[in-house]
Amino acid sequence: MSDGDERQATFAADGSLETDTPPDATGENDFGEPKEPNETDGGYSRYDVSSLLQKAVRRSDEEVAAWAAWELARSGYAWNLWDRLQLYVVEDLRAGDDVALLIDRYETLATERWEPAEWRGRLCAIHAALAAARARSTREASNADEYFRRVADRRAAAADRGEEPAHDFPVGDLEPGGRFDAALDGHTGSGSRLGRGTRFFKTHGARVGPEGEDEQSARWQRLAMLLDDEIDYGAAELDRAVEPVDPAQPWTDIDDVDDPDDDGREPRSEDTD
Repeated sequence: MSDGDERQATFAADGSLETDTPPDATGENDFGEPKEPNETDGGYSRYDVSSLLQKAVRRSDEEVAAWAAWELARSGYAWNLWDRLQLYVVEDLRAGDDVALLIDRYETLATERWEPAEWRGRLCAIHAALAAARARSTREASNADEYFRRVADRRAAAADRGEEPAHDFPVGDLEPGGRFDAALDGHTGSGSRLGRGTRFFKTHGARVGPEGEDEQSARWQRLAMLLDDEIDYGAAELDRAVEPVDPAQPWTDIDDVDDPDDDGREPRSEDTD
């Protein structure tokens, strides 16, 4: 939510919390007592319930996730709930899962069409939490981020000592002629300096995998190459352009050599990276 950052907890010099009770989270708890700052209606700390929600999503505990979302929503902390659920999408769920769009839709319904703490808003909260808990859980993005960051530190430290790094990025130096040579086409400075134009792009940089182009797309690609007024493609090049990339070796091209007669023309504007 847009006001989420304004309601984040801050700490005083002595370590105590300095968080104002949001106006929509005031009132009495279930026991008829005035709620303390950051207290839910059930008498829990919203920080504890929020943390429980995230762990329940990670461990695929649907009932606990549903309750935690309901508790936050009914207690006036829907802004905290939706902010956290959006974070879980990128921190705790598998990439490409369509649950991200589903949670976003539930948030829109709960906050723009209905009141977050009312019955329909609470149902949206429960639906979103269940969707997150049922999705494939993984911390792959967080793990990758931490790993790449630590490698960057080790790599820089090794360079400062004039040594080869014991740990390096998966692409190494990313040099022409190396493992990722196909990526260095005319869209890059390296490829441009090597005179790699449309021919190289069509036969190397534009290849897809592992399924390759479908029949219709492959037909269009071949015809477009055959109708090119400036480049005369050979049969092997036409085949290579639509040959599926080997999933076991996605960076090894068929006949993986530079074309000595590359036209040198920059890939056309309609060609993308």
